[in-house]
Amino acid sequence: MERTLIIINDAPYGTEKPWNALRLAKALITQKLSISICLVGDGVSLAKKGQKPPKGFYNLEEMLEELISLGADVKACSTCTNARGLTESDLISNIAVGGFMTYVAKQAAEGSKIISF
Repeated sequence: MERTLIIINDAPYGTEKPWNALRLAKALITQKLSISICLVGDGVSLAKKGQKPPKGFYNLEEMLEELISLGADVKACSTCTNARGLTESDLISNIAVGGFMTYVAKQAAEGSKIISF
């Protein structure tokens, strides 16, 4: 099955890039495509448990959890989580923490489409 890898670099609520990345991921899943999401840099904060955005604002934690329930594979860069003081227990369930560059290189070698936000 064709795989698309979406890389998210930005903090959850500073710009709309992470929100748009998750919206695209959901649209691709509804097209029956296999989706991987890599959180890198400030993007690892998308996976933090207990987000409380202002009323009426999108909740990226909930969006990410929905994507996982729909079959998206989500990874967070271990170097980036460590640099921000985040541990696996700080993150929502089913987020794999590991080597970002190795994972992206493997996806590229396998012919995955790669989109970066």
